[in-house]
Amino acid sequence: MKKSILFIAALPMMLISVMSSAQGAGTQTVLDGAYVPEHNPTRKVIPYPHLRQADVMWERRIWEVIDLKQKMNQALYLPLEEINNRKSLFDVMRKGILEDFSLTAYSLGPTQEDDEFRYPMSSTEVDSLLNPVVIRYRENLETGEKEPVENVEPIGSGDVVAYKIKEVWVFDKQRSERYVRILGIAPVVLLKNDQGEVKGKKDLFWLYFPECRYVFANNEVYNSHNEAQRMTFDDLFQKRMFTGYIIKEDNVFNRQIAEYARGIDALLESERIKNDLFIMEHDLWHY
Repeated sequence: MKKSILFIAALPMMLISVMSSAQGAGTQTVLDGAYVPEHNPTRKVIPYPHLRQADVMWERRIWEVIDLKQKMNQALYLPLEEINNRKSLFDVMRKGILEDFSLTAYSLGPTQEDDEFRYPMSSTEVDSLLNPVVIRYRENLETGEKEPVENVEPIGSGDVVAYKIKEVWVFDKQRSERYVRILGIAPVVLLKNDQGEVKGKKDLFWLYFPECRYVFANNEVYNSHNEAQRMTFDDLFQKRMFTGYIIKEDNVFNRQIAEYARGIDALLESERIKNDLFIMEHDLWHY
């Protein structure tokens, strides 16, 4: 009888101890939502329809920049820290290259302008690129002189300001349909000098987009219309749910718009190319 009374008296203390140990171990003890997620996150990539060269009656290559400052593109930029099983696009790329080894990064080559996927990088090279050693100058409190100090400044999601995509527009006469196939995607960061001043932008590396689709299809992105129906990064790109501006079209001189137009003229040239792409398909039909 006495043992039973002692056990009942000690039971609340035992429960408190178990709960505190579970919280200390980081175990989830509450449901952060209205239901328990049961759907399998593994999704298959919907393959592109087969396209024969004989059926392509028109083709145009386009280079476009997705500015992450634009409101429509914030789903690619946020969140900066993983939350509710969501990551930014750059974190998905980093994990696929350095942890899962499912993505291959391609260097910009000796000219720092190559985008034809000819220089594959190892994971060590990518790690060094994303964790650069930067020399900063700090004032010595004793002498008052500035001394160089080496710091490792990792490149994170907050440092990415844009994405550059390379795509090809084709018209298939067999299906009477126009396709837009994204060939590659490259994160763009700000280029700074030793004083930390911004002096331009630079591409980090290129990823072959058809290879990225298998990773993007299994990473969810925020759906502002209905959070219960999460879409993936692959859905976002295939449905063209982003906005960007054209910086180059395939031409005989292989030059970008910025090389022959400035300011408002460059913007008008970008809109002209975009309008020509629309008119090409529009003029194929009679209304």
